[in-house]
Amino acid sequence: MFTGIVQGIATAESVESRPGLSSFVVRLPPGHADNVRIGASVALDGACLTVTGQNGDYLTFDAMQETLSVTTLGSLRRGDAVNFERAARISDEIGGHLLSGHIHTTAEVVAIDRPENNRTLNFQVPAAWSHYLFAKGYIAINGASLTIGAVDGARFNVHLIPETLRATTFDRLKVGDRVNIEIDSQTQTIVDTLQRLGYGQPDTIPT
Repeated sequence: MFTGIVQGIATAESVESRPGLSSFVVRLPPGHADNVRIGASVALDGACLTVTGQNGDYLTFDAMQETLSVTTLGSLRRGDAVNFERAARISDEIGGHLLSGHIHTTAEVVAIDRPENNRTLNFQVPAAWSHYLFAKGYIAINGASLTIGAVDGARFNVHLIPETLRATTFDRLKVGDRVNIEIDSQTQTIVDTLQRLGYGQPDTIPT
């Protein structure tokens, strides 16, 4: 499990692609790989991966075809920056919301607004996922726990303070970029349960 509080920015040092599998070597900031063991879980841009090797601040991961096809990791290249978070421990403070590290879909950056001292990012998800979007609800974008602002069909936005921009890769996003999306598990459970109880299509679910 993860908390959605990004711990920093890591850099892809090498990417080796093979049929059905890619191996990444990622460099974490100094000290952030301390006490990492082989088999540990680390989220890269929100996708939970297993550590398969370690050399100081350099960690190695393998990603299967399913992960590569559902997430943005399939297009990861040497030098790319990614958000990272090590798995939560029982004693950790949960400042965001609980995440599984299982990416549901990706979203496209469709607009970026730059009011003074903050940033508003606008995204569009595939239509099939739009009924899980609620204003003031939780969502995870590239592993960061965020609060949804406005929702318009399959489009939504989030508002970011300078600290979030500093600590994550969001300051580097451009229109047309894609990001990983993990839907809040409680929201998904409620919406899916209402549908199974016969409330019809997602747009008829009572609020």
